[in-house]
Amino acid sequence: MLEHQLKTTRKSGFLFAASATAFALCVVVLGAFTRLVDAGLGCPDWPVCYGHVLWPMEAHEIAQANALFPDTPVEMDKTWPEQVHRLLAASLGFFCIVLLSIACWQRFAKKQHNYPLKLPLLLLGMVILQGMFGMWTVTLKLWPQVVTAHLLGGFATVSLLALLTLRLQGAQWQFDQDSMMAALRIRRWVVLCLCLLVLQIALGGWTSSNYAALACPDFPHCQTTWWPVMDFAQGFNFFQDIGPNYLGGVMDSAARTAIHYSHRIGALIVSAALLVLIVKLLRLQVPAARRWALALLVLLALQVSLGISNVVFALPLYVAVAHNVCGALLLITLVGLCHRLFSVRTNNLLT
Repeated sequence: MLEHQLKTTRKSGFLFAASATAFALCVVVLGAFTRLVDAGLGCPDWPVCYGHVLWPMEAHEIAQANALFPDTPVEMDKTWPEQVHRLLAASLGFFCIVLLSIACWQRFAKKQHNYPLKLPLLLLGMVILQGMFGMWTVTLKLWPQVVTAHLLGGFATVSLLALLTLRLQGAQWQFDQDSMMAALRIRRWVVLCLCLLVLQIALGGWTSSNYAALACPDFPHCQTTWWPVMDFAQGFNFFQDIGPNYLGGVMDSAARTAIHYSHRIGALIVSAALLVLIVKLLRLQVPAARRWALALLVLLALQVSLGISNVVFALPLYVAVAHNVCGALLLITLVGLCHRLFSVRTNNLLT
């Protein structure tokens, strides 16, 4: 079976969309860093920080900020990551406005009716919603439901930007008839893997927002046993009361253990599903599919290694941040693979 990838002319805005994707990934990285250094409440007000566009830096500014917010005195190592993350996240809105402007120009001025318009609209709406989640993260004092939704929104934003970039790239796989039929059979499995990965990312966000990452300090056992004491009802009580402050978490050990253990089980399920997908891609026997399979295999191996390292080495900051980044890259890769498989075309000239 032969395979040929046809690259059509790139649409306007491709490089800008690619830059926006890279920028969004940086925002996700800084968001992970901010959360992991417990800087989510580094600024007690929103959208300013202690009344400043940036943050209080001079001695008299810090003294004034401490007087205004006596319950949350300035901690410089937490204040700057929070406000820098806010400013970068707000800047992402600029990228989305420009992308939407380009789409409107291409669709209505240049009459390019196949130019993506719904995606830029969705992206702008997503960034606005992310701003609201950022505000609620502060006003609701790190309520786990909001923190997890904020994390998912960030991953969704970078994934949608990656999808827009691929669509503007204007490239399609072209397979012969046999390869085409095999590719069509893989579509459902890719979608299943994507759904499982999103659920696993949500579990990871719930684990982080409830400070359950170290509930099981050993590996492969959890608290020296295969089935520790767990309280799933409390651990997954999504209707818990709001406040007063969730910094450090409020759940007991059994509830946090249930969350952590569920994340481990989820990792096993996702890994198994992705390994099956990798085998299916390799069986296509086409170079492009093999490259995507190799990328998935490398990212999966790295993600599992980072997850285990988080437990074994007691959540080192750089490992925990890398775990978030690798999860985002896995999601982007699956979104890209979905795009390739759902836009594949048959080339009857291939023999």
